[in-house]
Amino acid sequence: MQRRENHITIIAEAGVNHNGDLGQALTLVETAAQAGADIVKFQAFRATDLATSTTPKAAYQQRHTGKDESQLAMLQRLELAPGDLRQIAAHCARCGIDFLASPFDLASVDLLCEFGVRQIKIPSGEITNLPLLRAIGARGKEVILSTGMANLGEVEAALAVLEASGLPKERITVLHCCSAYPAPFDAVNLKAMDALRQAFQVRVGYSDHTPGVAVAVAAAARGATVIEKHFTLDKDLPGPDHAASLTPDELALLVNSIRQVEQALGDGIKRPQPVERDNRAVVRRSIVASRPIRQGEVFSNDNLTSKRPATGLSPMLWDAVLNRRAPRDFAPDEPITLDLGPSTNGGSA
Repeated sequence: MQRRENHITIIAEAGVNHNGDLGQALTLVETAAQAGADIVKFQAFRATDLATSTTPKAAYQQRHTGKDESQLAMLQRLELAPGDLRQIAAHCARCGIDFLASPFDLASVDLLCEFGVRQIKIPSGEITNLPLLRAIGARGKEVILSTGMANLGEVEAALAVLEASGLPKERITVLHCCSAYPAPFDAVNLKAMDALRQAFQVRVGYSDHTPGVAVAVAAAARGATVIEKHFTLDKDLPGPDHAASLTPDELALLVNSIRQVEQALGDGIKRPQPVERDNRAVVRRSIVASRPIRQGEVFSNDNLTSKRPATGLSPMLWDAVLNRRAPRDFAPDEPITLDLGPSTNGGSA
């Protein structure tokens, strides 16, 4: 998919919100495409390679899926088979939206590269997984690196591994992220996105887990080149991420809002816009007579004022008009017209 210059890439994060159901995953693809997102992202993992049988669930996972099963058991229910991912990628092509997935193991990296993906997304939890970083860097694909839970040194180390594996920094986008579900607004620290850009001279973006769309839109206005946001078909579905995800309508609102921000950012040159030009004469002022002025009378603060429209001398010329003599009679509210030669200081006009 070709991107125009200054286009903010919007990733609709389906994640595991398919609940392990291929049909639901395909519907998520259609929903993301209808909302206008650029990319729909899933997760590629083999549960037994991701977690041990004794790994507990995170607190947010326990809230939404219960405490009785292990994280491994939950992941096994949410795992997509290679054939499922292949069908999802094909459906993305039919729907006109890019397919993306986060691989959590080396076999999944190989699988995604078999699909011919243009980009690979490294999830926040894998930023310290040296073998995975090396394998992804060696593939030469564009990389999107999420940095939730990481400090600046860990981001630097991950970038160094990717570069040492042969991936130029120019092909890496770093996403600021707060890995809480949902993320409290006061924990977002959106200014850290600026720190990542300044520290590493890379493209930056934002992976958002806050409620609603406000923070993601703010990140777009702050210079994010990529915005990622979870979405679901129904917040009430069982599963770890549904409650902290956008509904289809909210996803469409996010896309529309970011597109408006994208247009509003402009080129950064301060100048009057064409749509403003007709208003300048109407809302700016001219120097006018505040009372009748007779020919030869000296212009002063007592007989001058400024009023709309801006069809005469600008009030910025006020000091140049003072102490000159009126070349003719002026009626109240009449714009002052005169040749602004050397001041007479009250002398002859």
